[in-house]
Amino acid sequence: MNKTVYKLRPSDYWRIGKHESWFADMAAKGLHLKKMGIHFAKFAKGEPKKMRYRIDVSIKKKVTQEQIKMYAENGWDYVTSYGFFHVFLSPEELDAPELHTDPTEQSFTLKELDKKLAMNAVIVVVGMILMIGMLSSIWFLDRTPTFFMVEGMVIQQTILSLFIGYSAYTSLLAAISIRALRKDLIVGKPIDHHEPWKKHHRLNSTLAFLFTVAVGLSAIIPFVQLVKMDTKTLPEASIDLPFVRLADVEQNPALVRDEPYMIDDVDWGNRYTYNWSPLAPVQYETDENGVVPGRMWKDGSGEYSPSIHTKVYQLSVPAMADNLISDLIKRFNYEYSSEDFVKTKHPNLDLLIVHEEEAMNEVFASKGKAVIHVRYYGYANINAIIENIEDKIELVLE
Repeated sequence: MNKTVYKLRPSDYWRIGKHESWFADMAAKGLHLKKMGIHFAKFAKGEPKKMRYRIDVSIKKKVTQEQIKMYAENGWDYVTSYGFFHVFLSPEELDAPELHTDPTEQSFTLKELDKKLAMNAVIVVVGMILMIGMLSSIWFLDRTPTFFMVEGMVIQQTILSLFIGYSAYTSLLAAISIRALRKDLIVGKPIDHHEPWKKHHRLNSTLAFLFTVAVGLSAIIPFVQLVKMDTKTLPEASIDLPFVRLADVEQNPALVRDEPYMIDDVDWGNRYTYNWSPLAPVQYETDENGVVPGRMWKDGSGEYSPSIHTKVYQLSVPAMADNLISDLIKRFNYEYSSEDFVKTKHPNLDLLIVHEEEAMNEVFASKGKAVIHVRYYGYANINAIIENIEDKIELVLE
């Protein structure tokens, strides 16, 4: 019983001479072609034989029985087809006449394929341009590319765009190669049936493998994010998690929690959300709202109700910290000018930027791979926020 062996097939399917040479070299090693798949070729292991392989091109995906019979009468047996390419073989010692003895006549068999590949290339290239346009709008419309990368919003789309770009490149290369081959045949230059294939095969196999792995991993990212994402109600007591709590900033025993805003058993006015992405495997976002009974806002607008919103990131690449802070400022503070954000030196932080208003303080801080953003509404001193960030950022670094 013949043993079946699978080999990664050359991805450049349009290189007829290289494929014919590859099939012949495999047969010389005792691997005889049986079928061509999308990514792999199926061989039957047997005795090494010197075989000649020829590929005939037809815009029809199925070769006719009449054609198979006609070629068989001339010493060429049908093996398999892949796309518009049909493979025939003949033992070398039989010295069967070529399928096509006139290169100019053979060029006509490529005419329809030439048109089809040219049309495919145009469609894929247009699709790639549209994809790049859509991706560019996501990346650069808000001018916050690092934020989108860290949040994991565009990683999959970017990898898919690279894959589509690679597909556009191969489609364009296929159209150009078939056009060039047809021109060579028209002027009487026959196909080189012994064209070297190893160098192209190694390169294309490596690229195909890398893109397949990248696309496969990118497809997993949204599912991992969905599984890891979790939102819970913040317990009133302090917990050992790396975000700043409202009570720690206010330092007022009269502070109580505001009325709950419940959705799916979560108080969204007092909640923390955990997220994950490849570039920031630890992410927290929190909202916390409180009330101090009997105390009023200075403008008389109502009972004093301080609140705090935090975002915490543990980055895979610490060098992204400064750019992430810059993007956070742009994304969440479009109503303020850049002059409102003041860079301040701090002995225990790599970067500290503060924004102070009468009843609103905002702090952006980083240290190593940790980034924390706090927006606080209330009358507590900004130093209380910075001190808490200094403590909490150490938890992110653990």
